[in-house]
Amino acid sequence: MPSQRLLRRSLVAIALAALASGGLLALAGYPAAASAAWSAGTVPVALALLLAILRDLAQGRVGVDAIALLAMSAALAMGESLAGAVVALMYSGGNLLEDFAVARAERELRALVDRAPRVAHRKQGDGLQEMGVDDVRVGDTLVVRAGEIVPVDGHLASATALLDEAALTGEPLPVRRDRGGLLRSGTVNAGETFEMTASATAGESSYAGIVRMVTAAQTAKAPFMRMADRYALLLLPVTLIVAASAWALSGDPVRALAVLVAATPCPLILAAPVAFISGISRAARHGILIKGGGALEALAGARTVVFDKTGTLTVGGARLIAVETAQGQSATEVLRLAASLEQASRHVVAVAVTAAARARGLALEFPRDVRESMGSGLEGTVGTARVAAGSFAYVAAGRRPEAWAQRALRRAAWRSALSVFVSLDGHIIGALLLGDELRNDTPRAVQSLRRLGVSRILMLTGDSEDAAQTIGGALDLDSVLADRVPADKVDAVATEERLAPTVMVGDGINDAPALAAARVGIAMGARGASASSEAADVVILLDRIDCVPQALAIAQRTRAIALQSIWVGLTLSGAAMGLAAFGHLTPVAGALAQEAIDVAVILNALRALVPERGFRQRLLPATRVSGLLLEHVDVGAALDRLREIADALDTADGAPAAALIEEASLIVAGRIVRHEEADRTRVYPLLEAYLADTHGLSAMSRAHREILHLARLLDRLTHDMRGLEIDRFLVRDAQRAIEAIEALVRIHNAQEDDIYEHAAAVGR
Repeated sequence: MPSQRLLRRSLVAIALAALASGGLLALAGYPAAASAAWSAGTVPVALALLLAILRDLAQGRVGVDAIALLAMSAALAMGESLAGAVVALMYSGGNLLEDFAVARAERELRALVDRAPRVAHRKQGDGLQEMGVDDVRVGDTLVVRAGEIVPVDGHLASATALLDEAALTGEPLPVRRDRGGLLRSGTVNAGETFEMTASATAGESSYAGIVRMVTAAQTAKAPFMRMADRYALLLLPVTLIVAASAWALSGDPVRALAVLVAATPCPLILAAPVAFISGISRAARHGILIKGGGALEALAGARTVVFDKTGTLTVGGARLIAVETAQGQSATEVLRLAASLEQASRHVVAVAVTAAARARGLALEFPRDVRESMGSGLEGTVGTARVAAGSFAYVAAGRRPEAWAQRALRRAAWRSALSVFVSLDGHIIGALLLGDELRNDTPRAVQSLRRLGVSRILMLTGDSEDAAQTIGGALDLDSVLADRVPADKVDAVATEERLAPTVMVGDGINDAPALAAARVGIAMGARGASASSEAADVVILLDRIDCVPQALAIAQRTRAIALQSIWVGLTLSGAAMGLAAFGHLTPVAGALAQEAIDVAVILNALRALVPERGFRQRLLPATRVSGLLLEHVDVGAALDRLREIADALDTADGAPAAALIEEASLIVAGRIVRHEEADRTRVYPLLEAYLADTHGLSAMSRAHREILHLARLLDRLTHDMRGLEIDRFLVRDAQRAIEAIEALVRIHNAQEDDIYEHAAAVGR
């Protein structure tokens, strides 16, 4: 392949140099030398084309390139060297453009191979023998240290093990395995050192199977065939018939040459590659790497899209989604104490907790005298207090959960979240709920795919049914397939592919086989998922799922422009052939006419570089969008506190309940109402200049009115309760108002986010 690329570039350079030097010689008054220069530039291209045609014939393919060969050969034979040189440049240049378009598709699986386990530690008596993973035999007792990759498939010999299985299943949270449990190669020991018994050799283990599936699926893909070849069987015989007829009727062979030159299929040779290159370049500007024209063309025809869950539809990894507290405790303090303690651990959950605390600007203290029980929790001294964090069983030490703790465990189960309970000097004060959340832009991406003509959208994941349905239930999906290992994912994609052209979107190593098996694989590569990126045809370089419908839209428009360019070019070429057949165009004039057609076709194909309304629609500056989104993040902190207050009112009464209601009223008046008024008076008038249709803003204004109405009700209730006895009915009324405001503002802000993103992305 590198030698072919070098040859094509050399041919373009020769043809261009010959055409330019011949032109200079002609202007200087040396026509014979000019003709020789043009002929010298034509011959190498014609010979290379002849070899390519013979190779295609041996493979059973006939392309329109034969017309270009006939035109160059006839031009040389009849002394029309300028026409031959022009045809030579058009042909060689088209090949180079196409070669550039498909060059991105060649990627080796180095990243996947590099991650494969290479070393194992076999237990021998009281010592360990380090050995190559290929030397492991079934029945060997192996030791896997903390942080090491499980070398082969096997069964756990120790009491417990904590494994990070994200590489195989995509599950973001570590999974506990008990004695005798199945361990798969490629997973990572996220806990303490354990022993295992090998049940398979390296070549028969899970990770090696993933490598084989990716390689096999890529090898099975048909090579990209130029769009021009689809019209070859029609254009080639028509051209020969017209040329022969013109010669026979006029008796002038030059007319036949003029027809061949005018019919040189440059619109076919150039239109698709130029349009595809333009579409690929436009996609790259928006962080979407499409690996060649073949991938772009296949993407344009997609009718089914299959999504992985973790890291694709969801943000991926453990994220703090809620803080549950005991009565009288502060959620902020619970998080601060837990994060201070978790600084001493490198566990994935500890990293998530400390990251959440730092994001909220909490001041952390470094713990002392920390003791960690891998997979269960840790305890240590923070300040002057003894703090523990971990599972309920670890923190409670056999005690039964209180009502609030039962509620926290129940909510964690409903949300498929992990719960980390926190105790202070032996008293449980709160719980942190960590899980995987839906991306903010996922619903918008799904709806955009529907509008683009995608008729079937599925979620395919290795996660449990409960976790999958928790996410799938919030989206407009046609099916949710859970508990799928990599081989099952390949089968599912193959089934969908038999029904309609299918796109698979994923981000992990476990998705690589399915990505390679799909007609088009799209990898979310922003987080360095190198194996999936290598297996995919399209790589999203930004951490945004709405880039998927954007890639599809670019592909559809690019293919439409390519087809338009081809048909317009063929129509104009047909007209030029007619003029040449009746003697109105000489070969050189035909070459110039064809050159004009080529320019028109190329200019039209270059429209794929710009959005359809790119010259008419103003875009909201990205910096302004970022500022508006940050305002919503700030409001989100206030909404979190409103949710905590609403929960606390479940058990509060009297003066404590009154204090909570007063605090909620102050938050609503000082943060929520002020934000809504700023949106109404400042932001919405700004957006009107960037939106073609302001109907969405009218709907948002109605939500504004409802939020302000609820805020007035809460303010009135707070004012009237002063001096009154706080009964449970008053508390419940306040609680309902607070919950309604919190829920409505969250939905309202999410809708506004969509509008902001749309105003910044219209016509991209």
